[in-house]
Amino acid sequence: MFTSRRAGLLAAACSIGLMVGAGTAHAETLAEAIALAYQTNPTLQARRATQRALDESYVQARTGFRPSINGTLGASYSHIKPGSPGAIDTNGDGIPDVTVGGSSENNTGSAQLSLTQPIFTGGRVSSEVAAAEADVNAGRQGLRGVEQTVLTSVMQAYVDVRRDQERLRISQESVAVLQRQLDESNARFEVGEITRTDVAQSQARLAAARANLASAQAQLAVSRATYAAVVGQNPGDLVAEPSLATLLPATVDQAFESAEQQNPQILGADFTEQASRSRVASAKAANRPTVGLTGTLGYTGHIEPFHLDEYDRAIRVGATASVPIFTGGLNTSRIRAAVERNNADRIAIEGARRQVMQQVSTSWNQLLGARANLASNEEQVRAAQIAFEGVRQENQVGLRTTLDVLIAEQDLRNAQLALVNARRDEYVAAANVLASSGRLEAQALAGDVPVYDPAANFNKVKGSGAMPWDPLVAGVDKLGAPTIAPAPTDVPIATAK
Repeated sequence: MFTSRRAGLLAAACSIGLMVGAGTAHAETLAEAIALAYQTNPTLQARRATQRALDESYVQARTGFRPSINGTLGASYSHIKPGSPGAIDTNGDGIPDVTVGGSSENNTGSAQLSLTQPIFTGGRVSSEVAAAEADVNAGRQGLRGVEQTVLTSVMQAYVDVRRDQERLRISQESVAVLQRQLDESNARFEVGEITRTDVAQSQARLAAARANLASAQAQLAVSRATYAAVVGQNPGDLVAEPSLATLLPATVDQAFESAEQQNPQILGADFTEQASRSRVASAKAANRPTVGLTGTLGYTGHIEPFHLDEYDRAIRVGATASVPIFTGGLNTSRIRAAVERNNADRIAIEGARRQVMQQVSTSWNQLLGARANLASNEEQVRAAQIAFEGVRQENQVGLRTTLDVLIAEQDLRNAQLALVNARRDEYVAAANVLASSGRLEAQALAGDVPVYDPAANFNKVKGSGAMPWDPLVAGVDKLGAPTIAPAPTDVPIATAK
């Protein structure tokens, strides 16, 4: 499987001579490319696996409400040889069992089962559960960010291939036109209508066009390789990309508002701050008392000979309460560290917001510029086409030189290439606006793709190992937990406490 995939990628990288439309027999749409990448892209698949691993942190945090049971088995052997006369008691039963000059052997086995059930942890476990839940939510936003990055890469790779296919077509047409122009120049030179200089000018332009054609073929191969790496298969005959107008915000203000509410970078920073705020409460809970129930069941006796009814049995049940009195400043230091980490995460929210606002502003202005450039290039192509046709006709009646025709043809090809680039830039800019405003979703671009829901795995595993009394213990622990204060949104960062 790996060999075949590698061969496919090598084919994409080495197919310099590919023509427009080569590769598959059917047309491929952007929605199909997005659907394939959404299901198979390795970066996205790895991030989903990371998120599933993060879901387990919530399960692990809730184990603090549940009992722990441990079993212990022990065995011992002793061989005693006294160094002085007299009888000694080797097994502690009060009866001397070693005589003068004698020795004894003894073997003992033990088994113990111990149970510990937390009743109250000072709110530590409740705070850790809240932090784990916030971490899971932050991870989901991180997954959304990766999805948007992958989708943007797919869209860019798609339009890059289409751009380079069109550039190749234009280059091929340019070579064909210039070849005809050279043939015409040779024919006119033979009859004495033009000079050798005119023929040389046509030859030079044709050589330059062939060089441009080779560059266009190489660039198309590079874009195809990029497409294959992102999407997972070589591009076929790509149809025109759909318009994004219905998905884009109507105004820049709507783009800013959408980013505030939906951008995964801002939302992820907010959840990260919630998690560190809960860890402040967890650090404070270390100074509070803890209460738990304990129970042990143990058996002790001889291994050889083995008689179960002769084993001593011990059952102990009790409750323990402990409170830290002096930790050498450890707990206080941990609280200060947790508070400062929360301060950093709270400041990071503002940093993320500013960065996202910059991204929205940049992408929106790039979109406006690309649209204006596109309109200008469309007009340029229209005018250049008319000019080229006119110069060529005028050349046939002797009103224009061969150089005029070559210059007009070059102007037309440059305008066509600029228009192709402008269309690509406008589409990529629109995709970047969607990404920065938090609106770039697979289901909006490829409605038939099965959407990956990270909550499905979380809901499946969150109850693992649950005990019937978990809600009761969690409720008791939460009542005594330190208060998790909300983020001080109305206090300037420099003076917030």
